[in-house]
Amino acid sequence: MNGSLRYVQRLHTLDLLTGKDRRPAVEIRASVPGTGSGTRMGKVEFDPLRENPRAALLLVRGVIYLAWASSCDVGPYHGWIMAYDAGTLKQLGVLNTSPNGDEAGIWQGDAGLAADASGNVYAVTGNGTFSAALNAPAYGNTILKLALTGNGLVVRDYFTPSDQAALSSADADLGSSGPILLPDDQGSDQHLLFVTGKAGMSYLVDRDNMGRFRAGKNPHARQTLQTSDGGYGASAYWNHTLYIWGSNAPLKAYKVADGRVALNPTVGATTGTDPGATPVVSANGMRDAIVWAIETRTWNGPDKPAVLHAYDALNVQHELYHSEMNPRRDRAGLATRFAIPTVGGGRVFVGGKGEISVYALLSA
Repeated sequence: MNGSLRYVQRLHTLDLLTGKDRRPAVEIRASVPGTGSGTRMGKVEFDPLRENPRAALLLVRGVIYLAWASSCDVGPYHGWIMAYDAGTLKQLGVLNTSPNGDEAGIWQGDAGLAADASGNVYAVTGNGTFSAALNAPAYGNTILKLALTGNGLVVRDYFTPSDQAALSSADADLGSSGPILLPDDQGSDQHLLFVTGKAGMSYLVDRDNMGRFRAGKNPHARQTLQTSDGGYGASAYWNHTLYIWGSNAPLKAYKVADGRVALNPTVGATTGTDPGATPVVSANGMRDAIVWAIETRTWNGPDKPAVLHAYDALNVQHELYHSEMNPRRDRAGLATRFAIPTVGGGRVFVGGKGEISVYALLSA
């Protein structure tokens, strides 16, 4: 509440053909016991004014998962994850990532949560209170493995970097990127997860034994490597290769084998600025693979057109196309930060300020 105003967030189910609600929308409400920031009468209540639903939605096994952080750390706020039945919009589970503290939001550079074949859900939090190592439910700068049970959303396992306190103090969110689950084709019996934080450090983690928290230099990680000045959004994976376009760096292609990421990537010719880009791969099976990415704008920088890039996935040094090659014909709309291309039906969709640009092959 703010004076006479009441702020509301709602979950909608829209018909793609008409844009109308297929069933009545539901107001998003939640509360959990806690003593953290914004607590009222022993409960932390979801605040629709402060909470910003940055991360993309996840649909898995008939359940929609939503997550929240803040807008530029305007507090008080917490990380929230909620699960809803996709058919009825009934709320099935709620998790607050800092009920006895603050922050630990899930924003992930606008990338989404992830799910494995067993239905476990993975999320990455940003700066905030961390007390899970003391058996208290606060998970700042942490990769979470969640399960939806009869008792709601529960934390099955987690990974927190050894320097989480320093990361939080430096505003270097681990959760500036979303998690990528590598497929089980690595020549290893491990099920792996990959994520890059705002400090540009990337972490390869065993999803079956995430390690929780250990002091030192991340002895509980499968592997750590510096991939750029900063990671935002997510990487992409295709054909034993991770594609990472970090902040102030070119697109890089890292080979993955035997449960490890090779340290000698193929480096693209185009160097981006802050915040880099989230790549997407389109392919016809193992053929005709293209890496797509949208170059946006820097933090607090002036408006400029988004630039759609296309690279040969087998050799990212070969740029196939970008939308400024013929700006009169192909220039995209004004960029929004962290925009992610959508590829489908022979078209590429680029979201911008107040418009969507659609790309396809020219007619012969």
